Amino acid sequence: MTHSSQWKEDDWKTYYDLMRQMQETDFVLVELNLYLDTHPDDQAAIAQFNQYVQRSMAIKHQFQSMFGPLYHFGVSYSPMPFAWKEAPWPWQV
Repeated sequence: MTHSSQWKEDDWKTYYDLMRQMQETDFVLVELNLYLDTHPDDQAAIAQFNQYVQRSMAIKHQFQSMFGPLYHFGVSYSPMPFAWKEAPWPWQV
């Protein structure tokens, strides 16, 4: 992981592409969660929800491997040196 001032154009493209994928996947998860609140026995929706959970986890793992932690307070690992000082943070873009 390099400091954002050292990123190349492809790094920025990948960063924004993964951010978009996370947003899209998490949007689907919110909608499925709302649906499942009122349809808890819909097996197809549960299977789709679980598929998107796996997809979300994989995208977030890839993002964190390349660009640093997404979450704080012990939910995400940090490489050495401690990576929270690196920008941009996900909420800054």
